[in-house]
Amino acid sequence: MPIEIYSFIFFILSAFIICSLMLIGGWLLGPRSFSRNKNIPFESGIISYGSTSLKWVIKFYLLAVFFVIFDVETLYLYAWIINVKDIGWCGFFEILIFVLTLLLTLFYLVKENIFFWIPKVKYTI
Repeated sequence: MPIEIYSFIFFILSAFIICSLMLIGGWLLGPRSFSRNKNIPFESGIISYGSTSLKWVIKFYLLAVFFVIFDVETLYLYAWIINVKDIGWCGFFEILIFVLTLLLTLFYLVKENIFFWIPKVKYTI
């Protein structure tokens, strides 16, 4: 086996050992205190009222993920544009499939109204 494999195995084992030591050290050396006041949301003694859960709009996170996906797409297209003469027709058809897949994804997102934030309000009398 080449020496690179031994180096990789040593790296993985040392990372595992260091992470384990950090977790065990924090658990052993960390402070512990138990009291009935530890289970309330605020240690100041103020009893909370109402619901503490906040409602977040999931469309914001979906839009952020889609932005990242389409932003990374531009990096792939930039790398393709730089090497367009070297990769030939095979690379052209590969990037065509890539772009068509992303276009289908975009059409699906528009069809599912992901980009419309205003909810449809139904009025009843």
